[in-house]
Amino acid sequence: MNLLLTGGSGFIGSNLVRWLLEHRPGWRVVNLDKLTYAGNPENLADLADHPRYRFVRGDIGDGALVRRLIEEEKVEAVMHLAAESHVDRSILSPAVFIETNVGGTQVLLEAAREAKVGRFLHCSTDEVYGSLGETGLFTEESPLQPSSPYSASKAGSDLLALAYAHTFGLPVVVTRCSNNFGPYQFPEKLIPLMIANALRDQPLPVYGDGRNVRDWIHVSDHCAGLAAVLERGRAGQVYNLGGSSERRNLEVVHAVLDLLGKPRSLVRFVADRPGHDRRYAIDASKARRELGWEPSRRFEEGLASTVRWYVENRGWWERVMSGEYRSYYQRQYGDRT
Repeated sequence: MNLLLTGGSGFIGSNLVRWLLEHRPGWRVVNLDKLTYAGNPENLADLADHPRYRFVRGDIGDGALVRRLIEEEKVEAVMHLAAESHVDRSILSPAVFIETNVGGTQVLLEAAREAKVGRFLHCSTDEVYGSLGETGLFTEESPLQPSSPYSASKAGSDLLALAYAHTFGLPVVVTRCSNNFGPYQFPEKLIPLMIANALRDQPLPVYGDGRNVRDWIHVSDHCAGLAAVLERGRAGQVYNLGGSSERRNLEVVHAVLDLLGKPRSLVRFVADRPGHDRRYAIDASKARRELGWEPSRRFEEGLASTVRWYVENRGWWERVMSGEYRSYYQRQYGDRT
């Protein structure tokens, strides 16, 4: 299998590259990544000479480049993960999210259609469903009710991908996953940000009252789910992938502090994010039933291993948190504590 994987230098993407090279020995992976702020070449530097891996720096919106890669590498399948993916950034700069997440997806879909690529997986998010009340779960039939520029751009790209399946017969599958955590996650997201701040004895900024609920899944389980959907999912279908591990944000922050032996007094509540969804929770029974996939890592074990990784790889996240990220962090949290 010759695979084009977009966004492979980001958090989920770099974990997926490693997972595929380990678990699919007959596959060749071509990683197309623009290396924006969250695409870190260091994540996969040790694979530079791997015989079944190639890195190409480029924009998914560059149609000529995408078509050339598909032809050169005789691409048989696309796993599309490249996206602007942080809600706070989408509130600050919505336009780039539309350009990348909708426009870039259309370029990829069209190139795949022209080349008659045999499979196209579009990786999305549970945030397209909006917010849940105290009970209930998102299913694949839940209405799309995005509430941020980020989730709106992802909902748009989901519908575009499914339209290519319906209109052109492109064998598209769409995944919507709950919150991921694990190694190589850019430290603007909740868990790595809390770990990094706690290790430096700095305040841990928590939005609102900290009672927003998210369903967590370890990135390795997500990678296994993506492979299962690519290989066995029905064309034109959506598959939810979730860890059945609902936690309030404050619970997660307290667990991080406890694992590091740091005081809970480091928590600082900050003004809530505009339009902050209260609760997400995924029903992944369709993927379990049709694909035989289910997550294997308990949240507590996955969180402990993630904390260990950040403790042992301090140099990685300290380099990531320099420069542009630091200026963003100041804009986002500097006057809100």
